[in-house]
Amino acid sequence: MSPLALSTNGLVRYFGGLKATDDVSLDIAAGELHAIIGPNGAGKTTLVNLLTGELPADGGQVFLGGTEVTQQPIQQRVKNGLLRSYQITSVFDAFTVLENVCLAARRKQGVGFAVWKALTQYTDIMETAHRVIGECRLSDVAHVRATDLAYGQRRQLEIAMALAADPRILLLDEPMAGMSAAEGASAVELLLSLKGKYTILLIEHDMNAVFSLADRISVLVYGKVVATGTVDEIRTHPEVRRAYLGDDDDA
Repeated sequence: MSPLALSTNGLVRYFGGLKATDDVSLDIAAGELHAIIGPNGAGKTTLVNLLTGELPADGGQVFLGGTEVTQQPIQQRVKNGLLRSYQITSVFDAFTVLENVCLAARRKQGVGFAVWKALTQYTDIMETAHRVIGECRLSDVAHVRATDLAYGQRRQLEIAMALAADPRILLLDEPMAGMSAAEGASAVELLLSLKGKYTILLIEHDMNAVFSLADRISVLVYGKVVATGTVDEIRTHPEVRRAYLGDDDDA
């Protein structure tokens, strides 16, 4: 089995008397695309916020690789490679795709650009930027300003900027939200091309996309993981079909 990129042990979060995250234990292998699904109110966003450090846990542990990060602040988790796309992606509308990705790559190193140096002089940064722009299928618009991108391309830029920061694990929270059918299909193709190159935790409501992409799926219901398994295992799991997919027992 591949080493674990991210794991949790008995993760708990209360909001008043509500147990929003109920003893969640997850194991995400390096290189895996792991999806988390569940009905509205299941606790998906709360779980992601606990993983990234945007919310403190009331109990349990979070591990990045073999290192516990439960008490680490957001910035330290980002520095250690646990990235939720918008944590690293402050898209500058007036900048080109290439400039935005270069800024994200440079931010990973914790050093700003010198105003007197041309962007092309940062050879390592440029190489990283061109690589991830190619991976995210944005080469044709590398010199287009972000404000002029189509919606789907802008979401691709957000992923490219996150990848430029060299994540150990990338958290994508509904990356296909608001996309047209064509944009959604393109996003699925992009994520399929990234599978195995990066460890990805995907939160997504589009079940067709999830079933097309995921190596494994965990299902949250009322803050509790009710099942984890392969696509086929989740498709046929009776509790999942009742709680999330809406199937009857005799379906």
